[in-house]
Amino acid sequence: MARRRGWDGQPPSTDDEATRRIVAAAVKLIGETGSGVSLAEVAAELGIIRQTVYRYFPTTDALMHAAAIASVDGFLDRLTDVVRGITDPADALTEGVLFTLEEVARTPHLGIMMSEPYARSHTSDMTSDEAQAFGLRMLSRFDVDWDHYGYDDAAKDGLVEFALRIMLSFFVSPNEPTRSRDELRQFLKRWLGGAILAQKGNT
Repeated sequence: MARRRGWDGQPPSTDDEATRRIVAAAVKLIGETGSGVSLAEVAAELGIIRQTVYRYFPTTDALMHAAAIASVDGFLDRLTDVVRGITDPADALTEGVLFTLEEVARTPHLGIMMSEPYARSHTSDMTSDEAQAFGLRMLSRFDVDWDHYGYDDAAKDGLVEFALRIMLSFFVSPNEPTRSRDELRQFLKRWLGGAILAQKGNT
């Protein structure tokens, strides 16, 4: 008799495999529904009991966070396509922030990780080590000579924190629907871009 129920008749052979399959099911359901999903819904998708999912993910937030992490590489690949060839740091980060804000709206996995927890009560997590590392990975995808513009490792850390806080403000209070995409781009370029370029004059 199989140790675990369901699993389309092919129970996982290891806990790592079970974890991957649970996360994959969550990612699939989030993509279909456009919102977070419950542990019960993920269990039903896999044909297993809810307690089995609880064994690996004790809370819905834990599972949704894992689903978001599983989506990061795909997000970064799409970001790379958007900013490819942009060598001006103000233009690059403006496009990167604009793209991220739109992806959070389109891709629930990222929104669950980057906006919902912070908008509720855990705003300090926005500058956690994990969020900082994610931001630095974003910067590494830009075709910008950061050294040329005066950005050493410490300055990059500061820029990432600043950008994360800017994005958090939009997660908490989204862009007004009356402001167009181009108008939002101009707004970000004017204020965010100015701060970015100021770093070269401070070195």
